[in-house]
Amino acid sequence: MSNIKTLTKVIENCPAGQIPAEIFVSPEPIILKGIVSDWKLVKLGLQSPQASIDYLKQHYNGRPSFGYFGSSSLKGRFFYDEHVTRLNYENKQIRIDEFLDLILATIDDPLPPSLYIASNLIDSHFPQLRADNDIVIPRPDSTTPVESIRAGIWIGNRTTACCHYDMSDNLACCVVGKRRFTLFPPEQIANLYPGPLDITPGGQALSMVDFAEPDLNLYPNFPEALAHGQIAELEAGDALYLPSMWWHQVEGLSPFNILINYWWSEAPQYTGTAMNVLYHAMLSLRDKPEHEKQAWRHVFDYYIFGDGQQAAQHLPEHAQGHLGKLDPMKARTLRAMLLNKLNR
Repeated sequence: MSNIKTLTKVIENCPAGQIPAEIFVSPEPIILKGIVSDWKLVKLGLQSPQASIDYLKQHYNGRPSFGYFGSSSLKGRFFYDEHVTRLNYENKQIRIDEFLDLILATIDDPLPPSLYIASNLIDSHFPQLRADNDIVIPRPDSTTPVESIRAGIWIGNRTTACCHYDMSDNLACCVVGKRRFTLFPPEQIANLYPGPLDITPGGQALSMVDFAEPDLNLYPNFPEALAHGQIAELEAGDALYLPSMWWHQVEGLSPFNILINYWWSEAPQYTGTAMNVLYHAMLSLRDKPEHEKQAWRHVFDYYIFGDGQQAAQHLPEHAQGHLGKLDPMKARTLRAMLLNKLNR
């Protein structure tokens, strides 16, 4: 990890609660220093873990959540077993107040059990918490429905969420403790050696590289990823803007850590998830003869990855069909056509 020399860009002295407009056009991550420092939970966390835990319990509605439970030997790194056939921890239901008590009871242990609640929606379990701990994500006006903002809370001791990407833009707010993000641009995917798609902690592939002890015999191109990586260190009150599809490993550096994040996308809801395209391409394209695959690469560049208008601009509007501007009705028609073809 010491090989990463680039530090993520920082905007210093952000007025509390005011997100600079420039971050939403940034193709790279940006740290917003102190932007949530006025949150009640941030202030209590600076007093003590006990103060922040008591505050969380006051806002908890009693609904159980899912917690990650691993042995102390994991050192908080939630990953796979040695055969990569199952995850190296248990995921089971627990009341969040009981989970907080488990963390508090082992907070002074030099090797505590690995404990983590990941991406729990705030409104479902802490319905009043955002009254004094929230930030407004400014969004452009849209004529079509887009993904709603999802606010999640992440609670744990010294944990590591192994390197992965998310399909939504992200504002990650460090609320209690300290966090380290290790960041890589999307084009470094091959040098990060993604793992299985069908067994994952949160739905996205993980990098198979142990960043603390990388096996360069198995992963020889990992140093190339490091050469393009960034390090973002967050203290309580800081936030990180993370564009979608950036790879990131997240480490909780304190005995007790809380992060609150916001996910959103400006893509129309009717577009659905691009993972469906990937799975369909595995079925329909990956094992074609090489010359066919290369030909399809040009087809996709023309229709999808190039100028989205070029395929239709030489056609009269009444003849454009699916090549014209997509809308909810056309999206439903395309989806119905695909389902019909896949079910044959």
